[in-house]
Amino acid sequence: MKGIILSGGSGTRLRPLTKITSKQLLPVYHRPMIYYPLNTLIKAGIKEILIIVAPERAGDYLNLLGSGKEFGVKLTYEIQDKPEGLAQAFIIGENFIDEDDVVMILGDNIFEDDFSEEIKNFQGGAKVFAKKVPDPERFGVVKFNEQMKAEKIVEKPEEYLSNYAVTGLYVYDHRVVEVAKTIKASPRGELEITDVNNWFLERGELEVAEVKGEWLDAGTFDSLLEAQNFAKEKMVDKMII
Repeated sequence: MKGIILSGGSGTRLRPLTKITSKQLLPVYHRPMIYYPLNTLIKAGIKEILIIVAPERAGDYLNLLGSGKEFGVKLTYEIQDKPEGLAQAFIIGENFIDEDDVVMILGDNIFEDDFSEEIKNFQGGAKVFAKKVPDPERFGVVKFNEQMKAEKIVEKPEEYLSNYAVTGLYVYDHRVVEVAKTIKASPRGELEITDVNNWFLERGELEVAEVKGEWLDAGTFDSLLEAQNFAKEKMVDKMII
């Protein structure tokens, strides 16, 4: 199993903070934001991790994280010249993934849960991690059965589908690279992760795991402030880096 942290983009929603640094390098209480997704992968036993970054910020990440040796992992870096959707990460990371399974986590997502067992027990296909939310219309939403098999997954549904939002953590087998190459850009010009998930769903291979603890997407001023307070109260003892 390999890991990818998608940490590109320009962070426009957090300007002017992101005029001088990447969103994922902003402080979240006692650590840079990227330490939290990195912590999630390292806890799951993943030793090879690719960090995808914007070209103008690559040096900042290298200065902060280096080779990963101090964390007991091997870090490599790839440039995302232009952010064109989450699924683009698998095309950028094709050589890195090779024939292995892969976990991708978004660089601004912070999880309280430990997903080690879910990731270690992965048997192929695809798995998404869903969190019950009060406003599912804002997210990609998944409906699943008692066997935790996905039945339908829709990006920002106009009609009620379920209360479960798809979070920024995904697990796939190596076929995800070829799947990402075949999907077409959406009207907003992006390769949508929902289209990748639907490919596996149509084959009965998309499983769902429920996120029990807190999940934060720290991409706005309000959610960044919430993440700061949450990290101070609940994450200090959960960090291993």
